[in-house]
Amino acid sequence: MDIKQLKFLIALDETRHFGRAAARCHVTQPTLSMRLRNLEEELELPLVNRGQRFEGFTAPGERVLAWARSVLAAYDGLHAEAAACRGHLVGTLRLGVVPLSSFDPLPMLQRLHQQHPNLRFELSSLSSEQILEQLGSNRLDIGVSYLEQLDSERFESLTLSETHMGLLFDQRHFEFGEQALSWETLTELPLGLLTSGMHFRQSIDHNFHSRGLNPKPLLQTDAVHQLVQAVHGGMCCAIMPLEGGLDALTEHLRLQPIEQASTLAPLGLIMRRSAPRSALAEACFALYQQSMADS
Repeated sequence: MDIKQLKFLIALDETRHFGRAAARCHVTQPTLSMRLRNLEEELELPLVNRGQRFEGFTAPGERVLAWARSVLAAYDGLHAEAAACRGHLVGTLRLGVVPLSSFDPLPMLQRLHQQHPNLRFELSSLSSEQILEQLGSNRLDIGVSYLEQLDSERFESLTLSETHMGLLFDQRHFEFGEQALSWETLTELPLGLLTSGMHFRQSIDHNFHSRGLNPKPLLQTDAVHQLVQAVHGGMCCAIMPLEGGLDALTEHLRLQPIEQASTLAPLGLIMRRSAPRSALAEACFALYQQSMADS
């Protein structure tokens, strides 16, 4: 067994296709298939359900896959840790961020890249549940998520600034003056909202329902870019993070403050407590703490 076999296994899980997994790993498909069969023979277990195409993992395969992720994370972490001990950061920092986060991670990543040019980044938009699950399984180094009911025994966190809400609109189609908008006013507008169940939408619903209001959104979607496109086309207005910078995407978009509008729970920068813990995550925490001390 070697690291490459485990990488092949993980690539197959992420692509769900033998050919794409082989291309990702820069090998031929027969080579990938042969190495995976060698792994099965060594473990004396069937790992992959094969037909004319990939049909998923066997039950033992799913369990081996979880171990493969842990082993590969430890392998990558060992190299990152050794480099950190030499005063350098190398590897790929994997960051997960909840949709419509008011925290912009790019300045932090830019500073890390300036200090450590060999560092690379993977940035994913994930739900709160996905972020915690992937932090726990070492598929993420760090997360930006809501701190509501966070298990402080498993995760360490730094609280970010409170997320306030504003109304995103296209000034070619709507005009609201200079005053902050009331929630009552919003019920009279064609609204586009994220689908129910998403944390930001739960905060929106709470703000409406706690005032006895029942809006009827014109559009609901789980894709932020589609929501912004609908606003830009004049189809609707959308409740978004006030500090999210979405109004800078085009010259026509504006964000109007909403009275007494904030999310139910604060955002936080989160990493796992238990070993193996990413040296890259620790560097992010230290950089953010330093930036707060300097501001």
